[in-house]
Amino acid sequence: MTPAARLLAAFEGSSAAYGETTVGRIGRKGKAEAKSFVRRGQMTEEMVQAHIEGTQGIGAIPIRADSTCKFGALDIDQYDLDHVALQKKIQRLKLPLIHCRTKSGGAHLFLFLSSWYQASMVREYLTEMSIALGFSGCEIFPKQDKILVDRGDLGNFINMPYFNADQTTRYAFNADGEAMELEEFLDAVERNRVSMVDLDALSLGGSKEYFTDGYACLRILVATGCIGEYRNNTLFMMGQYAIKKHPDTWEATVEEYNRKFMSPPLDSNEVLGVLKQLKKKDYGPTCKIEPFCSHCDVEACKAATHGIDGGEMAVTPQIGGMTIILSEPRLYFMDVNGKRLELASEHLHNQSAWQKACIEQLSFSPSTMKAHKWTNMINTLLNEAAVIEVSEEMTKTGQFKELVRMYCNGSAQAHSPEELDTGKPWHDGGKVKFKFDGLVNFLRNRQFTDFTRGKIQEELKKLNGGEDCHGQERYKNSDGKWCTTRIWWVPEFVEEEVELPIEEIETHVPF
Repeated sequence: MTPAARLLAAFEGSSAAYGETTVGRIGRKGKAEAKSFVRRGQMTEEMVQAHIEGTQGIGAIPIRADSTCKFGALDIDQYDLDHVALQKKIQRLKLPLIHCRTKSGGAHLFLFLSSWYQASMVREYLTEMSIALGFSGCEIFPKQDKILVDRGDLGNFINMPYFNADQTTRYAFNADGEAMELEEFLDAVERNRVSMVDLDALSLGGSKEYFTDGYACLRILVATGCIGEYRNNTLFMMGQYAIKKHPDTWEATVEEYNRKFMSPPLDSNEVLGVLKQLKKKDYGPTCKIEPFCSHCDVEACKAATHGIDGGEMAVTPQIGGMTIILSEPRLYFMDVNGKRLELASEHLHNQSAWQKACIEQLSFSPSTMKAHKWTNMINTLLNEAAVIEVSEEMTKTGQFKELVRMYCNGSAQAHSPEELDTGKPWHDGGKVKFKFDGLVNFLRNRQFTDFTRGKIQEELKKLNGGEDCHGQERYKNSDGKWCTTRIWWVPEFVEEEVELPIEEIETHVPF
């Protein structure tokens, strides 16, 4: 197989669509500006070859119409990322992830599967891996458990590595943190394919020896050895857990945690400082600071006996990417907690309308965000959204053109210019001439009121190749008198003839 064929096989996903990305300049924050489109159709080897050659960047949609996938990924959107340290952590945790650099310097951590599995299951394992690695809340592909196929939804794509492979900045790292060539990456894909049985054996989010009934971040930090430089913060959080579980002996328990889990243990003065803070008041869990926010597992924490409760953390949803279908009116798909939410412009403009949509479609009521945070989030999603173009008839312009065609080629036709004043169109010398109000009345009778008179004028001009399309028609009436009337025109519409197959019918002649 050619490298292009192997890369296509590695990212086998949706057969209904694929993604295209055009990269622009690098922004002030280090992120490469890009415009993304979702194209209907199946990704081909020729397209992948163009990607490898650096002609056109391409991306794969992991999820299929049946809600299964054969690969997934973590998208770590951090541009000052220490790739060497990340690769060491992947190796230490023995995660079956292939670490690739992104166009902006972040990381795509790809999981390649031995067969097709339910996207919801794959997303659960990837979520556990992201938490273990300290990137809780990063984007996960597939971005949703299922897609709304019947609504025109196609899913979200992720850019493939090795764009412009000979001089690429989107390469994979080997176990030593060194860049791999394309062929090495493709070999690594086959070596690293895993099954659900293999993923079950990782047990990243399963039973841990400590803090199983408390804050999930503490359980993960202790199990993965990721406390590191955050010993004071971690001991303080452990103290909050100890107060809940051991209210009578919590101080002694905190000192025990220091000896058992801190490396090296905090000195006595630092421990006393932590105990003094805990005695002042009930602070509640410090979920929004490090290292807890990077290892947060909200659902597991809420389910734990001594985890967070509703009063300690707002019901904040995990909101993923957005896809825009360029129909008129536009249709939007947003990922909320791994579920697909269908929206109109009103839902993006009005947070209350969006919350209502979450209740109706997802049976979930998110907390209200501050107005500026909501606006910033929506603007970011719109700016980074993938766009799905639609056929012209799904737009107002397409509907207008079809109605103009119906008007011009309908049964009510003028047989002479004299009939123009009745509102009928008249075919003359390759043009269809008509009174403006005649067309407007035709549109209104068919409930098309989306265009103003000015907009209709502009659309008629487009049908004439940008040329002016109005003037005066001089003609003789039935009395032989010359008359002048103001008219508009468009080129004649050529009706396509549909050839029906001729079916031979066997006849039996009775004798």
